[in-house]
Amino acid sequence: MDLVAYVDSAPGRGETVTGTRFRQVPGGKGANLAVAAARAGADVAFLGAVGEDAFGTQLRTNLVECGIEVSGLRTEGGASGIAHIVVEADGANSIIVVPGANGEVTGLREGDQALLRGSAALLLQLELPMDGVVAAARAGRAAGVPTVLTPAPARALPPELLEHVDLLVPNQHEAAKITGETDPRTALAALLRTVPEAIVTLGGDGSLYGARGGEPVHVPARKATPVDTTAAGDTFCGAFAVARAEGRPPEQCLRFAAAAAALSVQRH
Repeated sequence: MDLVAYVDSAPGRGETVTGTRFRQVPGGKGANLAVAAARAGADVAFLGAVGEDAFGTQLRTNLVECGIEVSGLRTEGGASGIAHIVVEADGANSIIVVPGANGEVTGLREGDQALLRGSAALLLQLELPMDGVVAAARAGRAAGVPTVLTPAPARALPPELLEHVDLLVPNQHEAAKITGETDPRTALAALLRTVPEAIVTLGGDGSLYGARGGEPVHVPARKATPVDTTAAGDTFCGAFAVARAEGRPPEQCLRFAAAAAALSVQRH
C-alpha cells in the first residue's frame, strides 16, 4: 500500500515540513506492472503475497477490480508491504519500502508453474526476496516464457538471476549502479554483456533500447507536464511487455510504452 505525502519540497535530514495532502493508494512494483499490463490489453495473473491486515484485503480487491487473476496471491500472517512516498511539487518522488508479507515470497508454490506455462511474458521486480525472484526467473526459462526484469529497488544482481533474464529494464540511475557506468549508452553496452536485450529509461529524455549484435535505438519521451512520477517506470515496462508480446518491433513498442508513461505522470 502506498502512503503518499505531498509537499512543496521534501524534508532534509532532521527537518520537519508541512505537507499539502495525503493519499493512500494500492501500489507495489509488482502490482504496478500487473495493472499497467492489464490496462494495455493483456490477460494478467499475479504471484505474490499480502498480509492479514486491512491493507491486504484492499490490495487483493484492487487487483481483482483491475481484471487480474489472483489465485497465485498468497495471504501471509502479519502486515502487508507498504511504501512511504514523498511527492514534491514538481512531481519528483522519494520512496521507502517496508516489505511486510512480500518478504515471505522466497520461492514458488504448487500451482504457480501452471500459471507460467503458456504465458507470453513474466514480469519481475526486486521488492521480493532475491531467492523468490531467482526461482521465478528459473521457472520462467524452464517454461519457455520470456522474462522481463525491472531491477528496482536497485541492488546487486546475482549471475544466477541474469542468466534467466531475457530483457532488463533499469532506469538510468539503476543502470549506473548495476554497471558502474554513468553514461547511458556505455551502461547499455555493459548490460548487454549479461542479458540479450536491455532498455535504459531516461525519464524526460526517453528511453534507450539495445540487443546484442544490433545498434541502440533511442525513442524520446512524449511531452507531458508531470504531476506525480510514481510508477512511471513500471507503467512503461508493463506497456512495453504487452506490445512486445503482440509482436510489434522494438521501436514501436518503445513509443507505445512512452505514451503510457506520459499518461501516467499526468495523474496522481
